[in-house]
Amino acid sequence: MKRVSTDLSNDNLQYYLRRQEFNLTGMQNKIASQNRITNLRDDPIAAAHSVVLKSNITRLKQFADNAGEIQGRGRVAEAHIQESISILHRINELAVQGSNSTFSKEDTRMMAEEVNELLNQLIEVSNSRYGDGTTIFSGDRSLSLAFRATSGHVEGSDRAVVTSVDYTGTIRNNLVEISENSYTETAFPGNSVFWAENQILISSRNAENFFVREDSSVLVDGVTVELKAGDNIHAVIAKINDSGAPVRAKLDPVRNSLYLSTTQPHQIWLEDVGNGTVFQETGLIKSQDQRPPHNIADDARVSGGSLFDVIIRLRDNLYTGNVEDIGSGSLKGIHDGLNHLVFQAGKLGTRDERLQIVKERLAFQIPEIQHMDSRRTDIDLAEAIMELKMLEFTHRASLQTAAKILPPTLLDFLR
Repeated sequence: MKRVSTDLSNDNLQYYLRRQEFNLTGMQNKIASQNRITNLRDDPIAAAHSVVLKSNITRLKQFADNAGEIQGRGRVAEAHIQESISILHRINELAVQGSNSTFSKEDTRMMAEEVNELLNQLIEVSNSRYGDGTTIFSGDRSLSLAFRATSGHVEGSDRAVVTSVDYTGTIRNNLVEISENSYTETAFPGNSVFWAENQILISSRNAENFFVREDSSVLVDGVTVELKAGDNIHAVIAKINDSGAPVRAKLDPVRNSLYLSTTQPHQIWLEDVGNGTVFQETGLIKSQDQRPPHNIADDARVSGGSLFDVIIRLRDNLYTGNVEDIGSGSLKGIHDGLNHLVFQAGKLGTRDERLQIVKERLAFQIPEIQHMDSRRTDIDLAEAIMELKMLEFTHRASLQTAAKILPPTLLDFLR
């Protein structure tokens, strides 16, 4: 026989009223957030799909931000390269005029003064910074200037002028993800952008009988080349040529020494890795204590310079009125440097186009995935409002019924 206490009806009413209040509050929260899943138990499968979709949306938004950032930086760099091209065009005009023997030495000296001013401006451009203060053309050493100029006196000038310009940045390039497993470079190393001629590096040490003493590695323009113990010089040359680095190696036919040349204008960057000494033993670099590109061996022969080297050579020839050298060497170097700058601007243009395509795709893809997530999690507002009204009506009716079933009596106040 079921026993009914005097408090049972009150407890039951309290329990069901609390449940109605819980359902009512839950519906109010869903309407306020416009999301039908406020707890995982509301719809575990839809909640799991929503987590995956939201994670994907977050990644796509980051890709879009990355693409926009790199595109903006690329356009700033391209503007500076275009300015450099304009400077080179004017220098080229002066070189053509200076190669004409009809001008007097005083005329060529005035041309040299203008070339010197244009050189100073080109150095300023090469050391330009982004709006956040980081340098554009110094690789990943973005807090320091890309180039360091040294001044001195040259023949024909009555004041100190720039006599050399050295690259102080790096060739390391950060990669930024702009699509799933798709990356693009972020930096513009100045020893490639502002280079005029293919560089050649020839060791003065006979390497005909050279062999690698132990397993080691070398870096050629940032590309790792693995060498095995017992590899002779011909095996080393073959591995460098097969590494993918923009450098070709061979044995110099005169000295039987290691001969390296770039396949496109840039500065060769050589390093021995770890305890390896292959490049040191073959006479290309000094030691691992010095950082590239200032580690080239003193007795190694280096040819092929930067834009600054070519312009300095042109200016000095104009100061002295050396028409023959202007027409034979300086003019060709200016043409090569100008063509390389145009090539670099073209590379930036093609990358900008790629980034624009990526941004347009992401601008379409992100809303589509957001819509997929919305279909799984968003609430039907009209249906939710109707259900809320039904819950409010039910709750109000329950309270009215409870008030009639449990009217207070004098004994309730005397307890």
